[in-house]
Amino acid sequence: MNLNDTPSANRVHIGIFGKRNVGKSSIINAITNQDIAIVSDIKGTTTDPVYKAMEILPIGPVTLIDTPGLDDEGELGLKRIKKSFDVLNKSDIAIIVIDAKKALDDYELKIIDKCKDKNIPVILVINKTDCCKTIIDKSSLPIDYLAIEVSAKTGKNIDKLKELIVSCKNQDTEKHPLVCDLISKLDIVILVTPIDSSAPKGRLILPVQQVTRDILDSNAIAITCQENELKKTIYSLKKRPALVITDSQVFEGVGRTISEDIPLTSFSILFARYNGILDIAIKGVQAIKKLAPSDKVLISEGCTHHRQCNDIGAVKLPQWINSYLGFKPQFEFTSGLSFPEDLSSYKLVIHCGGCMLTSREVQRRFKECKFKNIPITNYGILIASLKGVLDRSTGIFNCKK
Repeated sequence: MNLNDTPSANRVHIGIFGKRNVGKSSIINAITNQDIAIVSDIKGTTTDPVYKAMEILPIGPVTLIDTPGLDDEGELGLKRIKKSFDVLNKSDIAIIVIDAKKALDDYELKIIDKCKDKNIPVILVINKTDCCKTIIDKSSLPIDYLAIEVSAKTGKNIDKLKELIVSCKNQDTEKHPLVCDLISKLDIVILVTPIDSSAPKGRLILPVQQVTRDILDSNAIAITCQENELKKTIYSLKKRPALVITDSQVFEGVGRTISEDIPLTSFSILFARYNGILDIAIKGVQAIKKLAPSDKVLISEGCTHHRQCNDIGAVKLPQWINSYLGFKPQFEFTSGLSFPEDLSSYKLVIHCGGCMLTSREVQRRFKECKFKNIPITNYGILIASLKGVLDRSTGIFNCKK
């Protein structure tokens, strides 16, 4: 696979922030050594966040995000500023660009405070040092933040800026295994992957791809089949599979098909552990038993795919929940970067597996709910609970119940 085909969720997301005309787009062009961002003396050239997937040595696969100016004006300007702050939710590293001839003010300080709240590493980039001496007293800058004087125009200290990005990258979010620690060399792992109307044509969904790669990297054997072929697949093997990983939607049928001595889990549960939120999600799922008909439930998707007539988030989950409870709570839905800041009206949040989001963003959403005492779980754990296989599908991790 070409390095530039690296999934978005596995890239380091670098948000570029600052006021209008401080040179954010020029910094992006200097870092990449390409003219990929429009540069203009006209204020407000960047009106929406612009995402660019790149390979930058020695950083590796990254997504650079150019954002609208923090000092934009008018009704539209306020909406653009909000979009800039929304980008923080997806940023692993924040580069805040400052004009060398201007002092640090409330615009920069506000976003610095937001980064601190979200535990996002910050690099303060003092730009345009080719045309003037900086008036910023670096000793007055917020502590614990890296600061560097550069010139996007001449390339001064751009290589040093890349080195700082690498150092911030190494402060990444908590690392958790996907599946490699659950299997040994030459183990057989069966991946149950339904091919239905929502499956992408001509390819497998991202979680299946990533789990398959982790199995192969462990020198184990990955076998993929659909639910109706699972029994024949197991009978055809000369040895018992070490693990069966299933799409959550067919949990019940797969659980009945395989014997109790074969470990079973789902892609969604694996990604909950991978993203460091498994314990929160297992605790949160207990709230399903306490729901009342008037309660609000938020179902949140991390991606923005077109919803099908039998979509799991919009259709299947509500149906399964209604059947389990015997009544219909109030469902609300969000997708992509949209995630409510005010969660107080919800009695339960149900999140997707998060394969299209960075681990930092998934952790942020779950930890925010935990901090606000709003129960949150994910699709796979909820489905396993509704189908009565939660203990079996999480027992292989020896996690806290």
